[in-house]
Amino acid sequence: MWWVKGRTYGGVAPEQRRAERRGRLLDAALDRFTSAGFQQTKITQLCTAAGVSTRNFYEEFDGKEELLLALHARINERALARVQDTLDALDGVDVLTRIGTLLDAFVETVTADRRLPRLNYVEAVGVSPELEAQHQVWVARWAEFIEHEARRAAEQGLAPARDYHLTAIALVGAATGLLREWQAYDPPLEVAAIAKEIRALMLAAITRPA
Repeated sequence: MWWVKGRTYGGVAPEQRRAERRGRLLDAALDRFTSAGFQQTKITQLCTAAGVSTRNFYEEFDGKEELLLALHARINERALARVQDTLDALDGVDVLTRIGTLLDAFVETVTADRRLPRLNYVEAVGVSPELEAQHQVWVARWAEFIEHEARRAAEQGLAPARDYHLTAIALVGAATGLLREWQAYDPPLEVAAIAKEIRALMLAAITRPA
């Protein structure tokens, strides 16, 4: 009935209940997609794990793929937010130290939970044209970020003045590959070793002669 719309239950507003359901579904999907696998996971299993009905599920998502898209975006958004927050504290720092610090912040965020790189770089690969398109959007955003830092290094005389677009794309691919390798081990490889390798590759690629 129209007058029931917006009514609170147990002091919890409908919008909050819906946000909580969505959060539980995202958490359940992250767990199931990275353990059983995306293709093997059923919507009923996600609903059971999240404690919601299938009707509630379809109020939030059209299907599993939309849920995977949301997770993929959330992981990248959180990593980018962490890097940008770190960036705010690096005014006046030399650019090579700055690049290393930003990379460490990125790696620390993405490896905080072993499931994150598995979701982004294993389960989300090849699922659909929509997932691939979203992946390419994020590759472009990360590459643009690297290009900006490379140009900054060039302006300070620490790197040659050249077009860094292809270098940036290659570096995104290298970081992705190393993070995929990291999650494949049980227990995982040392995070510090992965961060060191990505940092060394990036600094070498940016500062190499034109």
